[in-house]
Order: sequence, then C-alpha cells, then structure tokens
Amino acid sequence: MSIETLTEPSPAPPAPARPTPVPIRPRAVRREDVAIVVASAGSALALTWLLYERLAPLSGGIGFVIMWFALFIVTYWVVIRDIEGRFIATDKTIALSIGCVAVGLMIPLVLIIGYVIVKGIKYLNWAFFTQTQAAVGPDSPASEGGAAHAIVGTLEQVGLAMLVSVPLGIGCAVYMNEVGGRMVRPVRLFVDAMSGVPSIVAGLFIFTVWILGLGQGFSGFAAALALTILMLPTITRTSEEVLRLVPDGLREASLAVGATQWRTTWNVVLPTARSGLVTAVILGVARAIGETAPLIMTAFGAQLMNVNPFAGAQSSLPLFVYGAYVLNTTSEVARAWTGALVLMLIVLLLFLIARAVGRGGWGTGGGQR
Repeated sequence: MSIETLTEPSPAPPAPARPTPVPIRPRAVRREDVAIVVASAGSALALTWLLYERLAPLSGGIGFVIMWFALFIVTYWVVIRDIEGRFIATDKTIALSIGCVAVGLMIPLVLIIGYVIVKGIKYLNWAFFTQTQAAVGPDSPASEGGAAHAIVGTLEQVGLAMLVSVPLGIGCAVYMNEVGGRMVRPVRLFVDAMSGVPSIVAGLFIFTVWILGLGQGFSGFAAALALTILMLPTITRTSEEVLRLVPDGLREASLAVGATQWRTTWNVVLPTARSGLVTAVILGVARAIGETAPLIMTAFGAQLMNVNPFAGAQSSLPLFVYGAYVLNTTSEVARAWTGALVLMLIVLLLFLIARAVGRGGWGTGGGQR
C-alpha cells in the first residue's frame, strides 16, 4: 500500500440541507391579519370601556374614541410583535394607522356627498337643465323652473378661467423648472403669496380694477378673471412638482442627440408629465369652481339666460345656490340642494373628462401607462 493511499483524506460528510426560505411580505393581507385586527379592536374596546367608564371619572364620546384607537394600535403592535417580530410589527402598525386615518377622512366626505344626493335628487329633472328662473317666484313649487342659466354661466366662467390660467400656470412652471434664471425665486415667491390670497380678495381686486377702474361692468368674464387668480397658483405649483418628477436621463438623452432645450421640453418633458399636468388642472378647477364670494362682486348674478360672458350680469351655480339659500323658503332651499348636486355632478364630469384625456399619456414617473 502506498503512502499516498494511507494519507488520502476521507471524503467530507454532505452538508445538511438548508430549509427553503419563505419570503416575508409585510403588505400581504391574510385571514390571520384580519382576525388579529378584529381581536385587537375588540380587546381595546373592552379595556377602554373598563378604564373610561368604570375606573376613571371620564366622560365624552370623543375622548372614548381617542383612547380606544390608541389602545387598539398598541394592542395590535404587541400581538404582531410576538408573532412576527418587531420589524414586521412596526411596518404593519404604521400601515394600519395610515389606513385608519384615511378611512376616518373618507367618512365625512362620503357623508357630505350622500347627504347632498339625498337632499337634491328629489327635484332633479330635465327641466332643471333646460329652464331658468325667469317666471318662478320664491313661493313657486320647487319642481318649477330650473338652473340652465346658472349651468351655462358656470361652464363659461370656468372655461374662460382655464383658457387663461392653464397656459400661464404650465408656462410658469416650465420656466421655473426647465429654463431657470434670476427671476425664478421672485416668481416662486409671488406664486406662493398668491396661494394664500382669500377668494374674497380676488373678487375685490377684479371689482376695483376691472369694474370700477376700467368701467367694464359686471360680466361673466370679470368672474373668470377672479377665478383665474385663484386657479393660477394651484396649477403652477402642482405643475412644477410634476415636472420635477420627470427623470433627468430623458432630458440628457434628448439633448445628446442634438435637440434644443425647447424641443426637449415640448417633445419629451411635457408628454412624459401629461397625466400629472392634467391632475394639476383638475386641482385648479376644483379650487375655483365652487367659489361664491368673488362672483358676487364680478358676475353679480341674474335670473335670466345670458350666454354672452362679456356683457351683462351672469349667473352661476354657486350664486344660484347662495341666492336660493338666502331667500330661505322651502322651495328655494330645495332648489339650492338640487343646484349643489348639479354642481357636484359637473365637477365629477370635468374630472372624468380630464382623466380620459390624460389616461393615454405618460405617467409622471417616466413610464407609459
């Protein structure tokens, strides 16, 4: 037997098989998670009742809810920590807290929308969209007359305001984010200052300059100018934030192939951020479409149809609702609720149209939807 055979090491034992790793997905919702949430909420409710109603001299529904929610979150975190560890417990507890806050914020919105629908749908008929208040008195039945003049006025005023504010707002955002220069900081400061201007101040400004100073009189266009002041800062700031989300690599690639800065902005940056810019316009319209105070001093309101926004007083749905509420009769209050419902439906329709326009574009993150 050779020396090599005697000194040859024995083969190493096979390594023990490793268990297959199971991925942990903190955001996956399982039946156990639902059961834990329900059990934590129930136990927190029982403990809150014991502490709040029996052991401590406390009272009040708001305090009870606050204490129950705090104990619910703590109980849920303790249970998840014992089952899945501290890291997963922290992640799920934060997600649960944010979800509860979101639901809490949605509840008032749903209640308001539901209440407006219940109060306004009773007298919502075709005549409300085709007739005016020309031959209707305060004591006339709520089913008589309509708000066609107010609907036309709202669409014209908001449309004119969009024609002015959308190009100015997006152009200003392009200047601050794409072009740059010495005036960027003053322009941004001016936009921020405009964001805090109350709507009544915008109406007073147009009333003083346009109606009294230039002697143009009340009109739908004057109302559109007041709404433009309110819409412009919202559209500008939101558009600027959207343009910042466009990856710099797209700009650099466009400039590398010889495109000018204007071509890059027009053909690359703006199409990439199109859906975000549509969202900016939606937020601007939502900021101004329900305003009443600036319209009182600019459009003034009317009971007759006026399709010319550049001459004569013109009504709008906010003015229609406000005027009906001020009269404070049963029929007028019912008309006010119906007008509020129609205004809400118009806002919803505008949102759907805007989302349909931006749906086929590029997302703000640079990827196509």
